[in-house]
Amino acid sequence: MIRYMYPNGRFKAFTLSYDDGVQQDKRLVSMLNHFHVKATFNLNSGLQNQNGSWMMDGCRIERIPKEEIEALYRGHEVAVHGFTHPFLKGMPREVMMQEIMKDRIMLEQLVGYPVRGMAYPYGAYDAAAIEVLRRSGIEYSRTVAGQEGFQLPECPLEWRPTCHHGSPRLLDLAKSYVVLSEEKLSLFYVWGHSYEFDLTNNWEIMEYLLECISHRNDIWYTTNMGLMDYVNAMHALKFSAACSLVYNPGGISVWLKVNERIIEVLPGATTRLLQDDYGKE
Repeated sequence: MIRYMYPNGRFKAFTLSYDDGVQQDKRLVSMLNHFHVKATFNLNSGLQNQNGSWMMDGCRIERIPKEEIEALYRGHEVAVHGFTHPFLKGMPREVMMQEIMKDRIMLEQLVGYPVRGMAYPYGAYDAAAIEVLRRSGIEYSRTVAGQEGFQLPECPLEWRPTCHHGSPRLLDLAKSYVVLSEEKLSLFYVWGHSYEFDLTNNWEIMEYLLECISHRNDIWYTTNMGLMDYVNAMHALKFSAACSLVYNPGGISVWLKVNERIIEVLPGATTRLLQDDYGKE
């Protein structure tokens, strides 16, 4: 029996996704770093300044200045959220393309690496938006439709997270995930906006979540793109006809469970997994 595993022989992964690039991200990033947990932050580079701030429930929501973005989100992932946070559904394709590409270009200039992920502004998208994202070099995009499960995305451009951090089931889901023991790949994925913690005065819910889910040897803590890069490398493995050999054409290691052995398949290497029909080891 051969099964895919996450890095270092795990079956479980945890990731988060937070939108809009606001001042409350500073407190959230500090908490994540303390617990050694990674997240993805979806920014609107055309609004990341004082003029892009707004009022909500009587409170002014302040955006992170562009000059602070690289340092603040270092070690996490910065992803696209539309240059001006547009409602993509029903928008002309050419305008959508501009919104996505302008955001990618600006964010890449700010953080110094290719930006390939996204979250849909307002959670709104349609078939035309998905096609534009594909042509714009976006490899995944998160929706706002929680599935309250631990499945990997079947369509990365319609990625449904587990739940919003405001879900009444959040901590129950976390506790059930901690004890989950199935030998198949799973993912616990939480999303939200960090300013919501101030508006609802419930920062403690994130503290409880991180205390419950962090520092566990059987969970891989990664960004959205880190997860997708690994899954793509995993599916790129080339198995021999007898499944006794595997070749890894990618640039990162991939882990497999072969019967009771955990095997790291190194990048660029061919690895023997099983005894073949000729008795070779």
